[in-house]
Amino acid sequence: MSGRENAIPDAGPGLTALQIRHGHPDFLDLPWHLPLIGWPSATTRIVKMQRGLSRHEVVFCGYGGAVYAFKELPPGVAEREYELLRALEERQLPAVLPVGHARARTLEEGPTSVLVTRYLDGSLPYRTLFMQPGLERYRQRLLDAVASLLVRLHLAGFYWGDCSLSNTLFRRDAGALHAWLVDAETSEIRESLSDGQRRQDLYILEENVAGELADLAATGEAAPLPDTRDTGEAIRLRYERLWSEITREEVIAPAESYRIHERIRAMNELGFTVSEIELVATGVGNQLRMRTIVTDRDYHRHMLHGLTGIVAGDRQAALMLNEIREMQATLSRELNRSVAMSVAATRWLDERFHPTMQRLAPLVAGAADVSELYCQVLEHKWYLSERARHDVGLDHAIEDYLREFEGGA
Repeated sequence: MSGRENAIPDAGPGLTALQIRHGHPDFLDLPWHLPLIGWPSATTRIVKMQRGLSRHEVVFCGYGGAVYAFKELPPGVAEREYELLRALEERQLPAVLPVGHARARTLEEGPTSVLVTRYLDGSLPYRTLFMQPGLERYRQRLLDAVASLLVRLHLAGFYWGDCSLSNTLFRRDAGALHAWLVDAETSEIRESLSDGQRRQDLYILEENVAGELADLAATGEAAPLPDTRDTGEAIRLRYERLWSEITREEVIAPAESYRIHERIRAMNELGFTVSEIELVATGVGNQLRMRTIVTDRDYHRHMLHGLTGIVAGDRQAALMLNEIREMQATLSRELNRSVAMSVAATRWLDERFHPTMQRLAPLVAGAADVSELYCQVLEHKWYLSERARHDVGLDHAIEDYLREFEGGA
């Protein structure tokens, strides 16, 4: 469909209007005359996906290799949430991709609206991180991921209104986690948020997290959980530290331009891209007040993509950039002259990345995230080297990684 809203003639129960973005299925073969709870018995497109709790009915449908989420909402609500998610997309903020929305009339419930989003491939709901064996090490990283997501949203003037673990999906990123917003039903976008609005979002977050973990503990299916109140507070404290670091102002003298570069490097190390540096006279002598304006937390991802064309998570990209810098240093030493990062990146692709992917061919075909697979091999190399107390080399790490995979298959 073109993305324009298509009115459907009123012929009783079923679709009354549908708006779908170009490049996606038209979804006309779905049983729109039924509420979503009745879809599993009426269409073979239903797929089971891991998901968090939701106050609304949600189903997932498969079309080819893509999975789409359908969320049932009161009339008019889906359109508003769709526009909010589009706004997040335009600001390049981590949120599920809005695909479209529909209005329908069902036999049992009358008028309703449905939001359609693209399921986030390779993502995990928080319940999986707390219940699936082998993922326990990610639980603390989940706290950082939620705090970072909320900071990014608030910097963009986005008030969530219902920040919770259930409304968030997580992707593994070279041992870390990245959080993605799933639900924007109660959200608002403003030019900027007041401290009171940010505090309200944090208060809601703490209350929601406490309730979610209490519910999870009550099932008896999760491993022993930390104190539910402490978890929400831990996310808030992480948020406050990150917010303070990003938004703090420094007073500098005109001769201290080096401090501007230091500040930019500090933000880049946190993964943030600095779009502007604002310098304002303090009125005290010739001192200036410096403020950095950051855009996104994808600095390393953008840099790696520019050098190699590889699409990766920011932490994955940071690890690969470290390898490229090591290659750059080695080449500079061998040639006895400085070597550009772009030259080192080309050598790294030819001598490290592509050969590794070729040797991992049995795993690459089934991998949802090739960059994560490469970083897992790097992590495996580090683990083997720590155990052996010397650098075992990439070749040995690849062979051992493949043996482990074959042994566990």
